[in-house]
Parts: sequence; structure tokens; C-alpha cells
Amino acid sequence: MTIENAGLGGYRPRVMDGQLREALGAAGAVVIEGPRACGKTETARRAAASEIRMDTADGRQAFAVDSGFVLAGDTPRLIDEWQEVPDLWNLVRHEVDDRRAPGQFVLTGSSVPRDDARRHSGAGRFIRLRMRPMSLMESGHSAGTVSLARMLSGERVAAPDPGLRVGDLAERIVIGGWPGNLGLKPAQASLLNEGYLEDVCRVDVPRVDGVRRDPSGVRALVTSLARNTACPASAEGLAADAGADRAMKVETARAYLGALDRLLLTDDVPAWSPSLRSRTRLRASPVRHLADPSLAAAALGAGADALLADLNLLGLLFESLVVRDLRILAGPLRGRIHHYRDALGLEADAVIELPDGGWAAFEVKLGSHPSVVDPAAAGLLRLRDRVAGRPPAALVVVTGTGYSFTRPDGVLQVAIGALSV
Repeated sequence: MTIENAGLGGYRPRVMDGQLREALGAAGAVVIEGPRACGKTETARRAAASEIRMDTADGRQAFAVDSGFVLAGDTPRLIDEWQEVPDLWNLVRHEVDDRRAPGQFVLTGSSVPRDDARRHSGAGRFIRLRMRPMSLMESGHSAGTVSLARMLSGERVAAPDPGLRVGDLAERIVIGGWPGNLGLKPAQASLLNEGYLEDVCRVDVPRVDGVRRDPSGVRALVTSLARNTACPASAEGLAADAGADRAMKVETARAYLGALDRLLLTDDVPAWSPSLRSRTRLRASPVRHLADPSLAAAALGAGADALLADLNLLGLLFESLVVRDLRILAGPLRGRIHHYRDALGLEADAVIELPDGGWAAFEVKLGSHPSVVDPAAAGLLRLRDRVAGRPPAALVVVTGTGYSFTRPDGVLQVAIGALSV
């Protein structure tokens, strides 16, 4: 599939555009957090009337001379990479209090500063938005014929095959959802993604952690996360896996995980804890995901051909891609993504929980043949029967290929290349 016209200035519309407009109408300041290069600044610029970048010498000098220079300007005022000068947080908060008007500031950040007792929580003044790399819909690789919102409102599904094949999906996983990678070939994107990880291990983790770190140790931990994508791996398990060649202490693994989390490069899915009809014990461990499946592919040195030769790995990274897209598309609904696993072996790869208490469960399958989809659908129906209280808004098997439709049993089968907001 080809990328559609990106529009003015090469900018492709993002789901975050609407969320940002809504948030600016409600709060004095909006904070957009996301990993480096996911498109935060360009999205914020579409809503901003003026800007200053704090990751430049000019921006930091302006703050040192007179902090008022940073805050002054037409509103909404974009303060890009605000975390480079953490004291800005309280200054913006006080300015929001003084102005008593919504839509004053947009703050973007590629990392989360360490907790500081002097920094106010921002409650009542700030709205936080999490931005991720592009979904297939945003990058122009989804036909957009099946709306998640309408699906969750009970609408039946009927859409043609969007034309994506397994080989196409392998390429999209390798390229990733990074705006800067649009139009690149997989081999070119792999080089960029590997360089991205190298910078993370050598520069970003020590900088955000404030401690000198061994880049090879950080890389080993990232590679372990990649191997355990879409799996509930503990810190102890990751340390053991990362230390296959050289022992890694669990405390070290936790420190690396903390730094990666502050860099917004990990995106773990927490467990869902519904009220059950039985006394079944739930599994509480989070499921591991990196911010984009392309980072896992890069960490493992896996190109598209290598993924096609290892369908188990491809399936796990495809699940990560689907979870990424569901998180993005559920954003306007304020849906939160969880996973479900219990001691009896029943699971759902993703559960969207809505603010009104509604929920929907998803299983992810790379193939679309009935021999693959039927057991997944049966598992979702068992989950429906096990959860007490409100019935699900939808039960969905997300496939890599094929048509999208409502099955006779009521479960929806939806190709990832058809999914939209």
C-alpha cells in the first residue's frame, strides 16, 4: 500500500490533533509526553501560536536571563522539551493560576524528570496526553473502513480486505510508526532505528538517569525486552535473560527499566482486574512492550525477511503493533488498555476499559483462517461468560489479513489494515 498525500508541509494528521484541541479548551496547560521522534513538536505546532525550544542554547539562555521570556508570547505558547529546565513546571503552573484562562501553554517532553518534592503535581492546571508513534491509520497504511468507536457502540462490521499481506506487515513492523521513517525502505529504516537505540543506550539513559551506565548492559536489557515483547516478563526474568553472557543484577535491570520508562520507550500493558463470576485467580504481571515494535525488531537485528522466517516472533511483534494502534485509536474515547490472564489459561491480548465502565476484549492473530480465528473467538466468549456485571461492548479478533465482518457467534473479526478511530 502507498502513503497518501501528507498534506500541507508534509504533516500527516494525527489522532492526537483532536485530543489536543479538546484539552486546550479545558485546561490552562497541556503536556504532551512521548518518545523522541514520535512527532510531538509538529503536532503541538499545529495548535500553537508561538513557541520556544528548551533543547537549544538560545532557549536555555533566555530562561537564565529572564524566565519571563520563556512564558511570554501569543497563546497557546509551545514550550518544547520543557524537561530540559524542570523549574519551568512550577512557573507555568503559577502563570496558569494568574491568567485564569484555558489554552495558555502546550508543553512537550521526550522524558519525564525525576520526582521533585518542590514540583507541584499540576492537578487542576495541566492535562497530560501520551503520544505514540503513528498507527497504521495515521501513516496511511489502513483503509480506515472499520471505526473502533462505532464498533464499541455495537455497530455490526462488514468491510473488504484492505490488501495488506503478511509480508507488508513485516515491513511495517521493521519501519515502525516514526514520522521520519515514512517513505523509507525497510533496510533504510532499520539503520535509523538501530542508530536510535544506540543513542538511547549511550546517551539518553545515562542522561535521564543521572548515573554513568554501561551501554552494553543497557543494550542487553533492551534486547531482552525485545525478546519478551508481548510477554509478562518480570524484572528478575529480564535480568537473567539479559545476563546470559555476563550476570546482571536485578537491581541493575530495574534501574535500566526505570530509565527507559522515564524516556517513554517502554509501554507495558497492565493487568485487568474485573469482577468475576468464579474465584479464578488473576495474573497481575504487566505485559512488556516497547514504544514501537520497530525498536524490538532493531534490537534483535531482525529485518522483514528474518521476521517472515520466524513466524512466532513476527506474531509477537504484530501483537505489539496492534496494541500500539488500539491505544492510539482509543485515545479520543479515553479508553485504557489492559490485558487479561488468569490461572486457568484464559486470556485476552487487550481489553479496552471505557470511563463509563464499558469494556471490550481483543485477541490478536496474524492469520485470518478459521482454524486460527475460531479458537480465539471461543476464548473471548468464555471470557464474556466469566466476567460478572456489564456485558462487553464488543469481542474482537484482530487479524493481520482478510475481510472484516461480524461472525455468527457475535464476535467481530477485524483486519488491522481496516481499523480507524
